[in-house]
Amino acid sequence: MKKQYIIPIFVPHLGCPNDCIFCNQKSISGQKEQMTKEEAKKIIDEYLENIKKEDAEVEIAFYGGSFTAIEENLQEELLETAYQYIEQGKVESIRVSTRPDAINKEILKRLKKYKVKTIELGVQSANDYILKRTNRGHNFTDVKKASKMIRWNGFKLGHQMMVGLPESTRIDEINTAKALIKLKPKMVRIYPVLVVKNTKLEKEYQEGKYQPLPLVQAVEICKELVRMFADKKIEVIRVGLQNTDEIAEPGSQESEVVAGPYHPAFRQLVESAMWYDAVVGKIKKLNVKVKEVEVTVNPIDANNVIGHKKENVLKLKETYDVDLILQQDENMKQGKSKIEITKTYNDFLEE
Repeated sequence: MKKQYIIPIFVPHLGCPNDCIFCNQKSISGQKEQMTKEEAKKIIDEYLENIKKEDAEVEIAFYGGSFTAIEENLQEELLETAYQYIEQGKVESIRVSTRPDAINKEILKRLKKYKVKTIELGVQSANDYILKRTNRGHNFTDVKKASKMIRWNGFKLGHQMMVGLPESTRIDEINTAKALIKLKPKMVRIYPVLVVKNTKLEKEYQEGKYQPLPLVQAVEICKELVRMFADKKIEVIRVGLQNTDEIAEPGSQESEVVAGPYHPAFRQLVESAMWYDAVVGKIKKLNVKVKEVEVTVNPIDANNVIGHKKENVLKLKETYDVDLILQQDENMKQGKSKIEITKTYNDFLEE
């Protein structure tokens, strides 16, 4: 199976008709200058130099801003630049990220011309009040319309949603996930809201009008959302923003993050919490006091079972007085496990 590689090209704020209150794309992407076809070519060439093509499947991805809303000539230039690498056999596909209200028949025709394979929509919420509150500039009807057009025209559909938006509740976020599932995306990204410098949200935070989610609460709701999408076979391709010099611990030297549930291993926290629930669920089904449990997983899942800084091991011991023994088996399918109770409290007493 070929390894997947993505060449990211950021077009911050290009095409955005307004500023969402949480957004400063130049901070989030680390991209300070606007993109040109010359710069895009330079980025692609640099990435390709470090990719062994014989065992790779490469995709060029235009992130940030609203790609299909940028000036048409620049759109064509960037797409043409990327498409040349497809024609040369160096790249397999192109993906773009855009707004739901920047999709129509003509736009999709243009994307198809350049062999764009995947279109990701920044949805953020299914609640129209919250979309208006955060100055998104579109409603959920736009999301439904764009999603259907994308799928009907043969593109892979992706959605991006946010957790912890102003006035959004857990119920709102659960309802957003349910609404997205109905639209049948192939993939989803989940982003907990971080307060970033030079945004309207930072001003609300400083004035006490907005309180970001605590880390524990953000992990709990994201855990629930990941489980919902997984149950419907929708791939969650990211949980939490990519760590960069700008997206880092609040207060660190170059960080643009003022506050919010930042963690350098946020996804691991979420997936570890899900593994912990699975182990505890198995224990609770037994009418006996468990002393030791053995969990067998694929080596790829081992760190998540143990937990960040052995959090799951320590929590099981402190909460239930249970010892967690980890076994690794390469034949075990990733995401699957075998959980066995290897010692009960009665066994322990007999020893």
